[in-house]
Formats: sequence, C-alpha cells, structure tokens
Amino acid sequence: MSLNEKYDKAAKNIRRPGTERADGTLDTKELIRYATLAASSHNTQPWKFRIRQDTISILPDYSRRCPVVDPDDSHLFKSLGCATENLIHAAAAQGFFANAQFDPSEDGVIVTLRRDPSAHASDLYQAITQRQCTKISYDGSLVDEPELKLLQEAGTGGGIRTLLMLSEAQKETLIDYVSKGNTAQLTNKSFRDELVSWIRFNHGEALRTGDGLSGRTSGNPSLPSWLAKLIIGLVLTAKKQVDTDAINIRSSAGIAVFISTRNDKAAWVEAGRAYQRFALQATALNIRTAFINQPIEVLTLRPGFEKWLNLNGEHALLMVRFGHSQLAPFSQRRSIDDVIIKH
Repeated sequence: MSLNEKYDKAAKNIRRPGTERADGTLDTKELIRYATLAASSHNTQPWKFRIRQDTISILPDYSRRCPVVDPDDSHLFKSLGCATENLIHAAAAQGFFANAQFDPSEDGVIVTLRRDPSAHASDLYQAITQRQCTKISYDGSLVDEPELKLLQEAGTGGGIRTLLMLSEAQKETLIDYVSKGNTAQLTNKSFRDELVSWIRFNHGEALRTGDGLSGRTSGNPSLPSWLAKLIIGLVLTAKKQVDTDAINIRSSAGIAVFISTRNDKAAWVEAGRAYQRFALQATALNIRTAFINQPIEVLTLRPGFEKWLNLNGEHALLMVRFGHSQLAPFSQRRSIDDVIIKH
C-alpha cells in the first residue's frame, strides 16, 4: 500500500459512520471521536476531554497553542466551540440532549447529557464526517437565496450573528485587507517559524503526528522534510500567498463574518459553535468553506476592518469564504485515547 493510500485510509477511518441509537445507552468515545472532527487553527486539535457520569468536559490543551498567530488564545477557544457543536449533534444521534456552557472555573466547556426520546440524527450530524476546510479555489458559481438563508440561520445564535458579503466590490475590499494581513504575517519570522512547525511536509509525517497542515489537503507534493525545509523560503512568501488568496476569494460565492458583542472566552466558544453549524450546514448543501482570518488576526488591521464592516461596539471573531468545489483530501486526527483525560 502506498503512502497516499495509507494516508487516505487513515483519514477515512477516523470519519467512519458513527453510532445512531435510541436504546438509552451512550457511547462516549464515539461522541469524542465526532467532536475531534471539528475545525482548529493549523489543525492543532487543542482540546482534551474528561468523561464523567453525565457530563463531558471539553478543556483547552495549552501545549498545542499558537502564541504568535493567536496570542490571546481566542482561536483555541473557538476550536473548543467547534468541538462542542459536533459533540451536541453526535449526542442527539444517540438519543441524548446535550446542554453546553462555558465554565470559567473549569476554563472549558461543560456538556451535560440527558436522555431525550425526541433527539435524533440530523442533517448536520450526517455532515460531520464530510466537513473540511477546503483550501483550494472554488468554481465561482453563486449560492442561491434559500441556501444563503439556511447558512445565515445556522451561523446565528449564542450572541453571534453572521454577516454575508456577496458582491464583487466587497470581495475586492476583502482582498486588500487579506493581502495586507498576509504581508504582515509572512514577513514576520516568528509567525513563519510557528506556521512551519505545524506543516506536515509528507504523508508519513502527517500520519505519525495525526495533526497539522498536510500538503495533501491543498494539493501540494509530498516531500522529505529535510528538502522541504530547505526550499520553504522560496515557496512560503507573502507575494505567493497574496496571489493565492486573491484567486481563492474571487472564486468564492461569498464571505461570512461571525460577529459578537463580546470578546471573551465564552464568546469565542460561541463563535466556534456558530462557525461549526455554518460549516456543517454548508457541507449538507454540498458547499465548501475555508478560513480567511488575516484581517482579524493582525491586530493593526482589525480596527479598520471592523469599521469598514460598520460594526458599532461589536467584534469580528471569525471569517470564512464559501462556495462550490469538489472535496479535497481530508486532514488527519490524533488517536481518541490521546485526547481523553485518564483520571
């Protein structure tokens, strides 16, 4: 079996169909497997899970933080929110209602599970194993109004609203902000070093770590790590990324910005949940999504960006592009046993 085949087999296995039941029993490991299929910055998977009798705690794993691109850990807590949303839908498929709350004393999300005969598998649950951040360019076709309404509704709740930007003029302004963000980030050695540390240059490395940014997901060749690190300076440049993101934004049907009146851990968790619902709804509609967060991550750009969005005391917490495209290869995930707290 080739490394390509081994890579795809492992990615498919972690996304195998899950448990659907209504007999009152709960498969907590299956809930956690589905939770770990959520999005996370650089695919760091910065979460730990603690199982108790009727609760699952989703806690931050600070050893997997990205202090340069995410100095306040806001992306980390958004990732916890993404995992929370997946877990809620997976619990419903097993006949349980899940109530999730951010608990400052635990520094994480506490999910309380209760048997509910009306709970059932939804379209969003079915989409979990197919959701991905599809980083390639899209086909440029529009998303129709009924689907846009479903996406906006999915991305709303918990104090989060979703702003959709669809016009060519809005895309061009966004390209300007994203280009400035790329230039700021990719001319910063600390940012580049942090990013490179999460790149998995070949299939073997991605399989071994189960995390990070695999070239297979975006169509890049698999290279020996020693060679890739020698040439990364020629490939990972601000100009190349500016050009790539301009093409990707223009190819997209639109951009979604997730907005909150608050900017704290609880709000970050809710932003992650809202994004995950949006992405799952998009997946159910055969629409792809990919993060494009540079104007939010570069703090010198954020005030002007939020002013352009006409936000009044609100905060832009996440931004994604969406549109039509084929599925790309999937990213890897760590072993479930590696993310469960053993005591």
